[in-house]
Amino acid sequence: MRYNYVDIFAGCGGLSLGFYNAGWEGKFAIEKNADAFSTFKYNLIDNKKHFSWEEWLDISNHDINDIIKENSEELSNLNGKVTLVAGGPPCQGFSMAGQRNKNDERNKLVNSYIEFVKIIKPECVFFENVHGITVGFKDKNDKVLKPASEYIIKALKKIGYNIESKIIDMYDYGVPQRRKRFILIGFLNKDPKAFFDILKNNRNSFLKSKNLTLKSNVSQAIGDLSSRNEQIDCIDSKGFKAGTYGKASTKYQRYMRLGINRETKPDSHRFAKHKNTTVNLFNKMFKECDKGKRLSPKNANVEELKKRGVTILVNNQPCNTITSHPDDYIHYSEPRIISVRESARIQSFPDWYHFRGKYTTGGELRKTDVPRYTQVGNAIPPLFAEQVGIALKEILKNVQNG
Repeated sequence: MRYNYVDIFAGCGGLSLGFYNAGWEGKFAIEKNADAFSTFKYNLIDNKKHFSWEEWLDISNHDINDIIKENSEELSNLNGKVTLVAGGPPCQGFSMAGQRNKNDERNKLVNSYIEFVKIIKPECVFFENVHGITVGFKDKNDKVLKPASEYIIKALKKIGYNIESKIIDMYDYGVPQRRKRFILIGFLNKDPKAFFDILKNNRNSFLKSKNLTLKSNVSQAIGDLSSRNEQIDCIDSKGFKAGTYGKASTKYQRYMRLGINRETKPDSHRFAKHKNTTVNLFNKMFKECDKGKRLSPKNANVEELKKRGVTILVNNQPCNTITSHPDDYIHYSEPRIISVRESARIQSFPDWYHFRGKYTTGGELRKTDVPRYTQVGNAIPPLFAEQVGIALKEILKNVQNG
């Protein structure tokens, strides 16, 4: 039996890559940003031919609200023909690591998710977001309001879905970072309670099948990408240097490098051009500051630190949650921020997966641009998404056999 899905708020394709690996068939995907969709298209549409795509929809970036408004009839015609609608609306307004702005316009995109599901009525739904979505905002009187997660669950139940949800740390599923996320599963007229047990019970055999261990740390993930390896001129950024491969010395590194040739140079492994003062500051922080903890000018006693906070990675520990900011993390043994490729490794993107668009952005453009670092930071780790796809297939198969 083949199962199909639609990926909304698809980003650069972390969820779809996982579902591709789990044997699902993609119908189409919706992503608003052109750069993120460029990455998505290059890898999953052009390279892997993963999506059949609908004739009425251009293979391009689209705003989900435009699709709902202009293609409601076409969406309605998919009623009963789609196994799953999956996605995670932009989370910046809910994130505990960000500014937590209850008035962030992006928060309203959960309504777009619900409306899309309401029109298509797939057999099941998958929703992923930051754990902050389960924490209510405060009103002007400092009263804690109901969290958005409760609103989403109530709305999906009203449509007819039975819902189960849980906070999952993806470090417990083979991803080398502490990444807690709100995961929601819903089935039409079927019981979803078994999903999280299946997900947990399958993880050891799943990782063993890939010759991976349950827990991996930062150096096990990116140790072969050191700047001490030979450096070359960056192929897509004039004036920058890029890294090359060292020896793959761990199971995780070898798994990430499957599908590429020995002569291949790592994609998006561009090193930042730090000023000497920045390199000296990082070296000072290595000596004086705690690694693995969020450091700020105040609590790190480093007056020269100009940003709100930074974390020095610890080689034998998992990374903290990969974010969309390029300079949130300093390499565990080198005075530099980590590269896009290293971030992608920690997010469990394989090395054959190439990223498109500019590397970074800043200022007001951060509200609209989705450069490579942001694409990676916003993604669902493919290694976790694959396990989700397998667990969902197991439930669907059991339902049919029952």
